[in-house]
Amino acid sequence: MKHVITAALLALAAQSLGAQEMQSYDTTLSFEDVTFGLENAIANRGLRLEHVSHVGDMLERTRGDVGSDVVLFENAKVFSFCSARLSRQVMEANPMNITYCPYDIFVAQLPDSESVTIGFRPYPPGDMQPIQDLLDSLVREAIEE
Repeated sequence: MKHVITAALLALAAQSLGAQEMQSYDTTLSFEDVTFGLENAIANRGLRLEHVSHVGDMLERTRGDVGSDVVLFENAKVFSFCSARLSRQVMEANPMNITYCPYDIFVAQLPDSESVTIGFRPYPPGDMQPIQDLLDSLVREAIEE
C-alpha cells in the first residue's frame, strides 16, 4: 500500500511540474528577428549575454550519431545571462536561489513552421518573482508584444 501511495504522489507531483514546464510566446517574426530582438532587449537592460547554446545545431549534427532520423528544429538557441542586481536580491532572500542562475531564454522554430516560439522555464513564486518578471519583459520586448 505504501508503494501505491508513493507512486500516486510522484505522479501528482509530475503533473504539477508538467503544468508549468515553460512560459512561452509564439510569433510570426523570423527566427533571426526574434534572436536579434532578444539580444537587444538583454543589452537594453545593461545585462551581459554570457552564453548562447546552439541546441538546434548540436541536435542536428549528432542526429545520425545517436541513430535518429528525426529533425527536431529548424532553428533553436538558448541565451544565458545574469543580472548582478537581481541575482543579489534573490540570493540575499535565499542563498539557495543560486540554483536558478544563470537565467535562460530559448528561441525555437520547428521544421516547416512559420512561427517561432520564445520562452523560459517558470520560477517558483516568492523570492524569484523579480527574475520571472525580468524574463517575461525581455521576451515580450524581443517580439514587441
